[in-house]
Amino acid sequence: MQLSGHTVLITGGASGIGLALAEQFIRLHNEVIIVGRNEQKLQQMKETYPNITTYAYDLGVTEQIDLLVQQLYERHSNLSVLINNAGIQYNYSFMTAQASEQVEEEIAIHLTAPILLISKLLPLLNRRQQAAIVNVTSGLAIAPKQSAPVYCASKAGMHIFSKALRYQLEKTRIQVFEIIPPIVDTEMTKGRGRNKISPQQLAEQFISYYRKDQLVVPIGKVKWLLRINRWLPSLAAAILKNS
Repeated sequence: MQLSGHTVLITGGASGIGLALAEQFIRLHNEVIIVGRNEQKLQQMKETYPNITTYAYDLGVTEQIDLLVQQLYERHSNLSVLINNAGIQYNYSFMTAQASEQVEEEIAIHLTAPILLISKLLPLLNRRQQAAIVNVTSGLAIAPKQSAPVYCASKAGMHIFSKALRYQLEKTRIQVFEIIPPIVDTEMTKGRGRNKISPQQLAEQFISYYRKDQLVVPIGKVKWLLRINRWLPSLAAAILKNS
């Protein structure tokens, strides 16, 4: 992939991993579009980087996905990179909580919305000489933890979807990348876990894979998790079960 000259759409791009990826693409001279739910964060991002474009939409709502797609076709027909990064995580037990709203939201944000965006934006991406879809999943898509079953399941779904989509698009000019992070120091992980990497470290590691067209991007300790899971899956499961 060329590092410059793209129009890049990043969901959940106003904080955490999305913000770090946005800053990398801005430094590399790309046009960056940020989508998020928090208008205050989007405004702060716009004040820091006046040349970016921001849209406030809730991607958990199908009608708002349609409005975003309409804006992109009308105003950003040169879109060439889609980064599905938006994420949430709820920790709860099905034995003690009625969690229907959380279940629906996690599945919508991590699985339904990215798949719908990809489906609706493929005609735009397919016009470009170079294009990419980047899906941010999780090490928990490889081996789950007990406290966040729906988060793990929805990320695992996106992990498998990314593989299958890569097969479908392998004869096109659209590359399908998957970023598989360990625990990252963001608002979502506040008070959880130890030895977190920073969003900036993740973004820097991703760019090194991206420039070489290495489509599966295990970040930090996930490299070891993939190896352990291949040879000793029960050990991988034990490591992450109570993480």
